[in-house]
Amino acid sequence: MIGSAARRRAGLILLATVVGTVATARLGIWQLDRAAQKVAIQARIEARRTLPALSNADLARTRAAASEQIERRVALRGRWLVDRTVFLDNRQMAGKPGFYVVTPMQIDGQADAVLVQRGWVPRNFSDRTALPQVPTPNGVVTVHGVIAPPPARLYEFDGASSGPIRQNLDLDAYARELGTPLLPLSVMQSDDPGAVSEGLRRDWPMPALDVQKHYGYAFQWFALAALMAGLYVWFQLIRPGRRDG
Repeated sequence: MIGSAARRRAGLILLATVVGTVATARLGIWQLDRAAQKVAIQARIEARRTLPALSNADLARTRAAASEQIERRVALRGRWLVDRTVFLDNRQMAGKPGFYVVTPMQIDGQADAVLVQRGWVPRNFSDRTALPQVPTPNGVVTVHGVIAPPPARLYEFDGASSGPIRQNLDLDAYARELGTPLLPLSVMQSDDPGAVSEGLRRDWPMPALDVQKHYGYAFQWFALAALMAGLYVWFQLIRPGRRDG
């Protein structure tokens, strides 16, 4: 009876070790796969930024086509719809809170408009309703930048969706408000050599892919798999042999 119980116990320990080692090793492999996917995304972003800049006629008209143009450089020509400028609140740049200044641009020679993320400005904390003065040229201008998704959404406390200061900007709702069709993308304006900054800061962050995080997790999972296998070998195979000897 004692021998049978010992064999069952040894079998359960072996089964648990095999299951745990295989499971943690597979998690490590999954993390390496995630890292490889993000490395491929980074390579695709870098490749897109080396392509020739898109012009007005090249801009995507559908969401599917727009996703293929993300991170492409663009030279957008049109007129600012100055009175439609929106200041997106609680946006940070270089760790400082402020506004993202977003102005639609009427594409030259077309009925469509494009949402342009023009840059960042600090807000007035003494008067939170005060709007910063952002110089905006009249007439047809050319804006250089990078194709990006519409501005990211933040958690909205009061649900404010109108007025010049907003927490978020829904593209479809804003197009209805404008009475002008908006393309399903936005442009993050860049500070090209010789361009006028208009008092705006444009240190746009690159997409955070966190590849190193996945490598770290993979190492932890593989280390745990090796630890379980090593403990089994020591306590179930090597140590009993030494004791018997």
